[in-house]
Parts: sequence; structure tokens; C-alpha cells
Amino acid sequence: MNAPVDVSFFARAAKPLNSYRKYWAARFGTAKFLPTTRKEMDALGWDSCDIIVVTGDAYVDHPSFGMSVIGRMLEAQGFRVGIIAQPDWQSAEPFKALGKPNLFFGVTAGNMDSMINRYTADRKIRSDDAYTPGDVGGSRPDRAAIVYSQRCKEAWNDVPIILGGIEGSLRRIAHYDYWSDKVRRSIVVDSKCDLLLYGNAERAIVEIAHRLAAKEPVQQITDVRGTAYVRRETPEGWFEIDSTSVDEPGRVEAHVNPYLMVSDQAKANGATCAKEDEAKDVAKAAEAAGSAAVNPAIKPLTFMPNPALASRTKIKVPPRDRSVIRLPSYEQVRSDPVLYAHANRVLHLETNPGNARALVQAHGEGATARDVWINPPPIPLTTAEMDLVFDLPYARSPHPRYADENGSHDGATKIPAWEMIRFSVNIMRGCFGGCTFCSITEHEGRIIQSRSEESIIKEVEAIRDSVSGFTGTISDLGGPTANMYRLGCKSPEIESACRKPSCVYPGICPNLGTNHDPLIKIYRRARALRGIKKILIGSGLRYDLAVQSPEYVKELVQHHVGGYLKIAPEHTEQGPLTKMMKPGIGSYDKFKQMFEKFSAEAGKKQYLIPYFIAAHPGTSDEDMMNLAIWLKKNGFRADQVQTFYPSPMATATTMYHTNKNPLRKITRESETVDIVRGDKRRRLHKAFLRYHDANNWPLLREALKSMGRADLIGNGKHHLIPTWQPLTDGGYTSARRKNSTSAPPVTAKAAAPVRLAPVKPSKGRMLTQHTGLPPRDIGSKPTGKPSRKVR
Repeated sequence: MNAPVDVSFFARAAKPLNSYRKYWAARFGTAKFLPTTRKEMDALGWDSCDIIVVTGDAYVDHPSFGMSVIGRMLEAQGFRVGIIAQPDWQSAEPFKALGKPNLFFGVTAGNMDSMINRYTADRKIRSDDAYTPGDVGGSRPDRAAIVYSQRCKEAWNDVPIILGGIEGSLRRIAHYDYWSDKVRRSIVVDSKCDLLLYGNAERAIVEIAHRLAAKEPVQQITDVRGTAYVRRETPEGWFEIDSTSVDEPGRVEAHVNPYLMVSDQAKANGATCAKEDEAKDVAKAAEAAGSAAVNPAIKPLTFMPNPALASRTKIKVPPRDRSVIRLPSYEQVRSDPVLYAHANRVLHLETNPGNARALVQAHGEGATARDVWINPPPIPLTTAEMDLVFDLPYARSPHPRYADENGSHDGATKIPAWEMIRFSVNIMRGCFGGCTFCSITEHEGRIIQSRSEESIIKEVEAIRDSVSGFTGTISDLGGPTANMYRLGCKSPEIESACRKPSCVYPGICPNLGTNHDPLIKIYRRARALRGIKKILIGSGLRYDLAVQSPEYVKELVQHHVGGYLKIAPEHTEQGPLTKMMKPGIGSYDKFKQMFEKFSAEAGKKQYLIPYFIAAHPGTSDEDMMNLAIWLKKNGFRADQVQTFYPSPMATATTMYHTNKNPLRKITRESETVDIVRGDKRRRLHKAFLRYHDANNWPLLREALKSMGRADLIGNGKHHLIPTWQPLTDGGYTSARRKNSTSAPPVTAKAAAPVRLAPVKPSKGRMLTQHTGLPPRDIGSKPTGKPSRKVR
């Protein structure tokens, strides 16, 4: 049995979360809900708040909501924490509702990036917001982290601003902004925050709070891991590594010997000069032939080796903990896509907390120049610290301010995001999959941080005993990934030194432990609890890992699937899969065989629901055509379509912006990636996923003919689309048209392609929203028996 990775290896130099002496305000005790008004503060006996957290989400006191985790963590340290949830950002007055905080403002846009939350992948405005009562959009501004920070500064100019959350994490360096189609500055510069906390911030926020409480100026807090801030110059004692360019000198050619006499025959052959090595050969031949002696006064040139080049191999590598890599400046990456791709690659290589170096990126020139300094990533939490975070006294429900007169959170006060996780349990953090379109690794890291079995079972029992409306079904035991619980490198030393972006691509690393026994044990123990009727798994399943443990697949299929299981192969073709860092469709086929076998053994009719992405970088029109053929062959019809959404800082977003592949070394001549841009081509790729929709047939017929695949057009079962076109009364209209409005007029700042039809975030993926990922807007349903083979 493979021992799970001990993240305490990373945490040896980190101060444990429970080792701080509590702040004096701990005497006020624990609040049932953190206060949101002055009246609630008075009821607790507070005259002021030490810390005020401003968030773009409705306040739900639950461990799946970032503002609650940070608030309760700081409360456990003895601080008085208030919450300002979804304030009116038109003025600074709402930000004064709780008075002036004694220590700092903590600012977050919410569990989800505010731009992804408001706009679809085609830049259409959503009118819904799952993190707002009543699912009504418009309760937070665009780029909420910047707006909230500015309003906090207007309210109390001398109070430090500590910015955190997914929106800040994904914008810590200069980044491509899909909505304005340009490169924006680091959010540290635009928000004017004092400190940015990226990633999971419990460790950093606790240290910073105690240091500010001890009267240490925020400008002097520059050594906390997982933070970014502005500084003017590299401090003394640091080694700066220049990585501002990809240009390197070419091969050094041998020098021409000016004394070499070339024979007439050589001239006839086109030779007019010779290199140093050629000169030596000719001289030897002449000497052997007894040629006339040359003038002894003429001495050949002697070329000495360059001492700088000779010493290059002798340079001692500076210590990583005192090294900082200088990235290309904001001005450079804004104007040069190649340098942008290079900077993104360097950033992703420096994400392992065991060996990452600090990064620095200049913004501005001349007297206005400033450096954004990014410290190495935070040290992962140990199992004991994870238990501490999740065992805090959460009320596990929305704040009473959102309840109706009967105390219910239904109807107009219903918060969809809470409904989705109401009966679910988060058992771990992080993901070592490294999918290029995903933001989990950039935010939570690739080191898996797992809770203890006792803590998980304790939470299941708490849901059973205290959450209203519970009927006996736990909707999920998971996290960013369903089956990475307690998985990790077999050697902590190897893991701390590894720089690979993925542990499972192009294949599963031999150093990765894939034992699912601890997860199987939790499943069995949880479903055996009194009052628990069913435990479902709603998180995304990594099926290439699952097939390494047939016993786990059997346990999952026979006890934890509610008829349908959603998995994400994303594509069938190697072109896009290599750019996604996803396994081939062969892994899906292997898992499907096991799924069907164990379902049959249990006497259950169950189905796999695969997810696919349209228009991902590296996807050709032929790739999408082949995917459509695969879908029809296997009897799938996609109800909704997910189009690639370029989120800030993701590797796939870099491909989209630069046409370069940062998974490999970036040069001026490096690989060019096929990018799907423009409304017509994006529509075509979505149409291939919905090949069965008659509204897409005219577009597909035109495309198939131009691709030389008219053989796929016909009225037989082996054809992809028919030759006939049904009569329509205006075309297809989405059932969710009412939940979308037209985008603002197109401006140079934000060009908006036309969107066919907006889609509703699927229920099965709502849990991933706290990671900053867009909702998974695709669902494929099996149509029965597979059709005959498609040519």
C-alpha cells in the first residue's frame, strides 16, 4: 500500500495555524454569524471591528465560501471580524457601515471571478448570479476586486487593504484580459492594495493579522509566502536572475583565416575563403607536399577562449530562497506575445512550494517604474490544519438577513450556490492534473491537502443532525477532483523538487501513489452512518486515475452513482488533447468498460455523461468533425455546449492570446498553435458538438463540403447530418434566453462576438465555481443504442 504524501514535509518551516497566541478580543467569544450591521455588532458587545471582510457574494456561513473560512479563521485567532456582503459600489458610504476597522480591510470579489460570473464564453451578459439571493445578476461590479479596493480606500484612506480570492490569484502578474482583448497590469497595481494574497490564504492571513496587531507597518510585511506587493527595487542580499528575453545569440562560427591561400581549383568550385579548421587541413597538406615556405615574419592569429564563456559552467547557482526571477515587464508582454508566453511559462514553472523562487515584474518606465514582487507560493496545510479550518463553528447556512418572514431561504431569497453544496462535504484541496484550461492549480496548487477521516465523518454527522431539509442524501464527498484524496508523490523529497506541471500527463508518473483505499474506507464508513440513505459523488472524476484501482471503480459505480455519472474527456482527438494535457480517449474507453461491467453486476442501468469543450486552442475543424462522428457513433447528444473560456493566467489562455505553446520552451520560432477565433468558426465548433440540432445543419453542410467530407451528408444512419432541412418558425430558441441580455455596444475596449444561446450552469459542476472555473455548460445524454458505424 502506497503511503499518502505527508504535506508536513513542506510545512516544517511554517508556523502552525494553532500556535499563535490569541488576540485580546477573544474574550468576546464566538458569534453565531459574523456581524453584517452595527446592530449585530452591538448585540455582540463590540465597539468596533478589528477586520472587515468585503465580498461580492452573499454571506453564507459555510466552509465552501471563502469569506466565511477567512472570517472564522481570524475569529478563532481572537479577532473581531465583520462582513460587508455585496455592497453598493456606487459610493464609499456602504463601506463605512461597520465603522473603521482597527487592522485592515480584507477584500475579495467572491468565490468566483466576477467577470466569468457575469459574462458567458461569448461575452454575453448573464442576468443570473448563483451567489446572490434569488439568482439575480448585477449585485457586484465588473472586476469587483479592483472596485471594492478603491471604495475601501475612499472610505478610510489610512486602513491597509489586503486583497485575496480567486480573482486576485489569477491576476497577480500582467495578464491577458479576454473581455477587453488586451493585456492588463497586475491587479496589485490596479487595485492599489497593500498586499495581495494568492492561493488558499489561511496561513498568510493569520500571520499578517497578528503582525499588524503587533503594530508592524504593512509596508514592512514583505516576507510572507503567497503574497504579492509593489516595491521599488530588489533588496540587498537577493540574487536577481534576468529572464526578460527569449533572444539568444546563435552558433558561433569559426573565424576566417585571412592568410589562407585558396587554390585555383577551390576557386573554381566556388570557395573564396575558409574557416579556421579548414585552414589547418590545407596547411598540413601544403607542408606535406613540400610547398614553398611562407614569410616567417607573418604569424598566424591565435584565438583565445572567451573567459566569460569558459567560466559559465563554473557559476554557482544562487540559493533558491534568496533568488528572484525578473520577468519581462508589463510593457514588454503587452507589446510582444512571445515574451508574454515566456513569462507565463516561467510563472508556471515556479509554482511548487518546495522549490519555487520569487518573481518580479516591472510596471511603468522611468520615474514611475514599480516592481510587482511575488513571493513563492504558500506552504500547503497539514491534515491537522485542514481539520482545524473545516471544524470551525460554521452556522452552515445563509445569514438570517436573507431569510423570508418564515425564516426560510427559498423562493426570492434562495441562493443557488448554497443549495448546490448544502448537503455536500469538501474532503480535500488542490489538483495535480494540470489541465491547461483550468484555474485550480494556479489557485489551490498541485499538492493535495486532505482532511482526516474523523473530521469528514464529523461533518457528515453535523449535516445529518443540524441542516434543515436533510432527507438522508449527501450530494457529494469530493473537492476539485473526486478521487485525489490522500494521493501524492511517494517521496516527499522528490515532490518538493519536481517542476512538472502535471503528475498524470502524458502518463501517470511512476512516483505518484494511486492507492484509493483511504477514499474507499471513507465511502463505506459514511454510508454506514445512521440516518444516511445515500452518498452521491458530484465532483469531477479523474478516470485515468480511477482505472488504477478497480476496487474503487466498483465501489463508486455500485453505491455512489445516482443513475448518471459525469466525467470530462473534453475531446477525442490528440491535437486539442495535447494542448489541454488530458489523457487520450483510450482511458475513457477503459473506464467505460469497467463502469458498465460493475453496473451490470449490481443490476443497475447507469450511464456515463461525458463533457466536451469546443474551440479550445489547438483544435482544428477536422478535430471537431471527428468528435461529432464519435458522438453519433456512441449515441450521445449534447444538450448544452461549453466553449473554451480564456480565464486569466491559464496556460490555454496564453495559447489563445499568443499562438504559442508555453508547455514547451518558448522561442521566436517555436510551435504555432491553431486558435479558434471569430464568431463564425466558434459557432461551427459548437455546431459540431450539437450535430443533431437542425438549426446547425446548414452551417455544417457548408463546412463539410468545404472540408471535402460531403460523404457525411445524407439520409442514412451512417451519415452525420441529413440533406433535408425541416421547416422552422424562426429557428431554435434556448430555454434560458430569458436569463441573458444583449451585451453593451461593441467598443474598442471590449469586442463582443454574437452568442447563439446562453446556457444554464449544470448542477453537477456548481461545486467547482469556488475555484474560479466557469460553470461546465455542457451535458451529453445517451440516446439509446449506438448507431451504425459512421464513416
